[in-house]
Amino acid sequence: MNLDVLLEKINRLEFHQSLLLKMIVDSEDHFYRMIIEKSLTEQDLKQFYQSCDELTVALEEQKAEGFVNFEPLFQKFKAALHPNLIAEEVVHACLRQQLYRPLMLEFRKFI
Repeated sequence: MNLDVLLEKINRLEFHQSLLLKMIVDSEDHFYRMIIEKSLTEQDLKQFYQSCDELTVALEEQKAEGFVNFEPLFQKFKAALHPNLIAEEVVHACLRQQLYRPLMLEFRKFI
């Protein structure tokens, strides 16, 4: 397969992906849609999940210790985000999709 054919197939896939995104406007998977729109990889998503898992544990520990201000955790969250993602959009999308709800409810206070 030559390079021109491969590039044509990639362009067609990107076009079809954009059409599919338009078709699923009513979907409740807001976060997943954002991942696709921002062209993140599977590895990027795994890193996001790992970061949120770690932050969730830290949040639970801090709550158990009586902490009430979780802005430092939010700053870690922002620093760990992929450069294509905006914290405010991620928090809202995760809340709408019910992902990491306790964590995102705390982070919503800082946006």
